[in-house]
Amino acid sequence: MEGFSSASSFEALCALLNNAEEQEENERLSSSLVGNPGEIGPLRPENRVSSSLQKDKSSKKIWDILEVPEGSEFDDSLDQRQQPEHEMHFKQRVRSEDIFLGMSRKDPSTACCEDLVVKIQLPNTKVSDISLDIRRKFLDLRTPKYKLGLHLPYPVNEKTGKAQFRVDTETLEVTLPMVRDLDFINF
Repeated sequence: MEGFSSASSFEALCALLNNAEEQEENERLSSSLVGNPGEIGPLRPENRVSSSLQKDKSSKKIWDILEVPEGSEFDDSLDQRQQPEHEMHFKQRVRSEDIFLGMSRKDPSTACCEDLVVKIQLPNTKVSDISLDIRRKFLDLRTPKYKLGLHLPYPVNEKTGKAQFRVDTETLEVTLPMVRDLDFINF
């Protein structure tokens, strides 16, 4: 019995999994047969070049705004400031009936958390030296000694967040309410 090591058996498998239109498109995109597992089966929608994503030849834009990831304007690889130690925690708003009676559908998972808390250690820093910029999925903190660009795991409401600097521990505590699509189900 012949295995999948020969090129003809690989082509036969591709022909079996692809329909005729997708196979023609695959052959047009890759003229040579490469043993890549990603080429088996139909092309995924994200791998296809759609007409809406193709650049307009008459436009003088060098990139589309959707191609630039959020927070990339803060990326400065030549900046020699060190990154401070930081921690991310998730916080729930629970009441006594949630804990003792289990009346709500909340559980200890992050899916039931409402807030994202970021604790940043800033030794030998004054409050007046801190510059903090919060975006929907990005936190940018800068001081004369430290720089932190942090991509957040969930989108947050940047307008209702709170920041508090604790002088005794030299820690900046930023509390950001999370915005998720299915929050109305969890809460």
